[in-house]
Amino acid sequence: MNRLDRLAFRTARAAARRRGSRPALHPDGVIMTGRIEVPARVTRWDVPWLDIPGSHAVTARWSRAAGLPRPLPDGAGMALRVADAAGPGRPLDLLLTTSGRGRWSRHVPLPRTSATAGPYSTLLPYLVGGRRGVLAVFPEPGARRILTDPAAVGAAAAVRPLAFRLCFGSGAAWRPLARLFLLGEEPTARSQQGAAFDPYSNLLPDLRPVDRLRTLRVAAYAGSRAGRQARPPG
Repeated sequence: MNRLDRLAFRTARAAARRRGSRPALHPDGVIMTGRIEVPARVTRWDVPWLDIPGSHAVTARWSRAAGLPRPLPDGAGMALRVADAAGPGRPLDLLLTTSGRGRWSRHVPLPRTSATAGPYSTLLPYLVGGRRGVLAVFPEPGARRILTDPAAVGAAAAVRPLAFRLCFGSGAAWRPLARLFLLGEEPTARSQQGAAFDPYSNLLPDLRPVDRLRTLRVAAYAGSRAGRQARPPG
């Protein structure tokens, strides 16, 4: 690790230790089940997961980024794990944060008071079949307003699935990839609250984050995991 990576590791580890078993960021969340439906399409992405129509099981964690007291606006995160996306036992993890939808604002985290007021993006670029852009999920048009509160989001999904469009943004355009449905709280949610989603370990060879800031983010994830595994200060 270089000096900046070591600083990121130590900062994330210290913050996670203070929170006990909870992550340094996005400490308060709800684990939900879901699915991603990939449609048949004419244009190929050169990504087997996107080029073959199908339905894939998803585990999602929706959370408030800074854990600010409600009803203050806060950034919201949506962590997705797509089961077997790269083959049996090889999931795909995506970490998405509330953001804008414009060419530049899609890279900026934005606080919100509604969980369905706008997109959640990866903020940093991805390579998708050799194309460089940002991945994002957009609430389906007409989505009902849901407070940025884990309990409210979980309860709303249990009543009626929360529907989103997974899209790829490059330049000024957004291109649809698949549809995401969040179906309600996972029965084993409490045992999974500390589960780590890692987009640098769980990726596809042809759908992966770019290398920019990779070592910094990997160090921060490692520090957060180390802090959660350590005994909190007494």
